[in-house]
Amino acid sequence: MNEEILALQPSGIWKYFRELLNIPRPSKKEEKVIKYMKEFGENLGLQTVVDEVGNVIIRKNATPGMENRQGVILQGHLDMVPQKNTDTVHDFEKDPISAWVDGEWVKAKGTTLGADNGMGVAATMAVLSAKDLQHGPLEALFTIDEETGMTGAFNLKPGLLHGDILLNLDSEDEGELYVGCAGGTNATMTFTYKSEVVPSGYQGFNLSLKGLKGGHSGLDINMGKGNANKLLFRYLKHAVSKHGLRLASVEGGSLRNAIPREAFATVIVPSENADKLVKCIAEMEAIFKKELSLTEPDLSLTIAPAGLPSSVMDKATQDKLIHAVYGCPNGTIRMSDAMPGLVETSTNLAVVKMDEKTITVLCLLRSSVDSAKEDLEEMIASVFTLAGASVTMDGKYPGWKPNPDSAILLTMKDVYKNHFGKTPDIKAIHAGLECGILSGPYPAWDMISFGPTIRFPHSPDEKVNIPSVNKFWDFLVETLKNIPVKK
Repeated sequence: MNEEILALQPSGIWKYFRELLNIPRPSKKEEKVIKYMKEFGENLGLQTVVDEVGNVIIRKNATPGMENRQGVILQGHLDMVPQKNTDTVHDFEKDPISAWVDGEWVKAKGTTLGADNGMGVAATMAVLSAKDLQHGPLEALFTIDEETGMTGAFNLKPGLLHGDILLNLDSEDEGELYVGCAGGTNATMTFTYKSEVVPSGYQGFNLSLKGLKGGHSGLDINMGKGNANKLLFRYLKHAVSKHGLRLASVEGGSLRNAIPREAFATVIVPSENADKLVKCIAEMEAIFKKELSLTEPDLSLTIAPAGLPSSVMDKATQDKLIHAVYGCPNGTIRMSDAMPGLVETSTNLAVVKMDEKTITVLCLLRSSVDSAKEDLEEMIASVFTLAGASVTMDGKYPGWKPNPDSAILLTMKDVYKNHFGKTPDIKAIHAGLECGILSGPYPAWDMISFGPTIRFPHSPDEKVNIPSVNKFWDFLVETLKNIPVKK
């Protein structure tokens, strides 16, 4: 499987990326890849350490004559986002990723590819195994659970690593150097409901909103994509007031950091309103398609007859839930004044899920300005508190403040210009890189994030650009060769 990838250049990166494709590694299920990385380091004869949470650290001595250079930490995360299309049969805890070459891109078949952050991990492995590179003292830091909690970064102990410079290989635009990122907060809102007997004279239906593109809730939040939860609840609010709809079950989205692509509900309506509900679905689908004609051409809102459910949600909770989700802020809240074109503050209404007693709504809030993030936390908490839900804000992580005087930034700008004939773009990113967290136990680190070009991460459309991988590798190799001497 994935044999055609082995023909790509540079061979070192693609060899190890292919091996990672064959190792299941969804967030919080990284046991197999941790074991693999430990054996990889030990088989090379390199000092290899697995810390108490599962982060893997591998050390490689400087090449002869480079011992006086500042120590470099190459850093990436081992986990990947497990997203798939509804019609794709795939178990992310057991099955390998099936990848293929499509022109200048490597893609997966109906699932996320794991180029985020498999390309950074594979590049680091290629450096560690190479015999012909020039570099000073190296350490590789492979963290766990970056995508759903940054558990590895949060639990990294001070004193484990000895380097001076952190090169985070988890950015997704070749030719750009990232010097800052947004912080984040997990918002969790929970409603408790009562089940009620289905009234007589009703008919049951299943509603499906599908075909959205989804994507990364930070990088793609300003692209005008549809949010399946927001769209479905927009329709539910309309159908409650116009047709007497009652809600039996609802679910949408699967991960906080992925824009939800699909949402579903089981509903009932009085029999005399059944035809009106079906007609209304078609009308609302046409409205959605018109509003999102460029960004979501494959959107579909469908209805199918269903047997009556065993119960429905109590009317009071149903109405509070629908009003709260419909009214919850979503998407880009504010653009940055300091860096034009960069999203400053956003939120993703990511997941709505339901069990026998509760309905839970999950959002991921991001901002490069702490006070703006706190304001957004209070805004969302206000909406759901008024609706009677319990609200929790946790999993908070800091942003990474840009340092324009960074020594490694100046070095890498010169290296890139000398090697490729142009100056790289210097940017901050509206996503949660681990750099901000890692600067806690290691405040003296000088940090840069960069990587090859990856499109549509956190969705089944994820793909990595093959020529950009070659440039990324060349840039990494030249950077290691030109690391400044120790002061």
